[in-house]
Amino acid sequence: MSTRILPAVAHPDAARALTTLLGQLPDVEPAAPVGDSTALLDTLARLAAESVDALPEVVLVHERIGPVPALELVRETTLRFPTVAVVLISSEPGPGLFSAAMDAGARGLAALPLSYEELAQRVQAAAAWSVGVRRHLGQGLELYGGPGGRVVTVSGAKGGVGTTVAAVQLALAACASGMSTALVDLDLQSGDVASYLDVQFRRSVVDLAAIQDISPSVLQDAVFLHHTGLGLLLAPAEGERGEEINDRSVRQIVSALRSRYEVVVVDCGTQMNSANAAAIEMADTTLLLTTPDVVSVRAAKRLVRLWERLQIRKAAETVAVINRHVRTSEIQPPLVERITGTKVSRTVVPAHFKELQGAVDAGRMQDLDAKSTVRQALWGLAGELGIVRAQAGEETGRGGRFRGDRGAAGASRRSRQKP
Repeated sequence: MSTRILPAVAHPDAARALTTLLGQLPDVEPAAPVGDSTALLDTLARLAAESVDALPEVVLVHERIGPVPALELVRETTLRFPTVAVVLISSEPGPGLFSAAMDAGARGLAALPLSYEELAQRVQAAAAWSVGVRRHLGQGLELYGGPGGRVVTVSGAKGGVGTTVAAVQLALAACASGMSTALVDLDLQSGDVASYLDVQFRRSVVDLAAIQDISPSVLQDAVFLHHTGLGLLLAPAEGERGEEINDRSVRQIVSALRSRYEVVVVDCGTQMNSANAAAIEMADTTLLLTTPDVVSVRAAKRLVRLWERLQIRKAAETVAVINRHVRTSEIQPPLVERITGTKVSRTVVPAHFKELQGAVDAGRMQDLDAKSTVRQALWGLAGELGIVRAQAGEETGRGGRFRGDRGAAGASRRSRQKP
């Protein structure tokens, strides 16, 4: 029986060298290398959807894979696909890294530059373990289903552009359409999700910061189940405790939520730190809210350029959303797209704050009138992003009738028409 191997290597030269060496091993079927962490997880998820037996026995993870760091990728791979043996390849295979790799779930550690003998030994041992596990577990194994949930981050170009309102309404739209949905408040110093949804809950995202492996029961204890059906992971009540959250803990938290929910909406606020940077890096979709004024659009451009310099997210992979849009404004979507280099959503959110004021003052955004053009636009944006079920336009959600994106699209078109 041949051993199927899937290499995850970012650098083309390293990928070619590894593929050449794998081709020399006996009874091995190396697949084409994948170039980043997202491609690896998506490939494994697609194979797992067919059957456990379709998964490769061995995955080789190069130390310079990205955007998710190698050890975190090892951890997520072994968590979601426990019959796959992962071998980490590193140029510094010391005792400390060996211990960390084993803690993350790796079945071996190979040193760079790779030698035929060492690679053959590591692959053979890992493959034997994988085959043994599959034989032992048989058909009783349950994997984390599918490619995991969709992660959508919502950031603001500057304060006061409506980031939290947008995040809350997107999450409510997904939940109302029948998607299991979590809303995470990563605005760690001044998060207001709890205030917008009339929630008092003593646990927060900080309670998960120091936990090495977040089990479903641990996650359940930290997530507040809102009466709308939303799972809420809130910011700490004491803003200074936000410093306890770092990029590593965020990667674990988002991975755990992604494995339990179909949609994960993350409110990243307007301040950049390592925690929300990690969430933005992991996201399937990154939204950047701006208002149609010079100050806000310039702030959006600065933030996008910062993300690019730090290699967090490319401008072309960011979706700008225009909030408080008015048809008479000199700043229209094409101009925002040209200035920031982002893609601008087809849906714009009209400038009708009076519709929101009652729900905001009462702290009950879930009760926002279904006829509100702001709500219709944001729920329409959820449809544009693909985080609602396709048939949601005909369904009734917990928070009121889900109107799909037709009403919102109409409101969007009307607000963008020229006078």
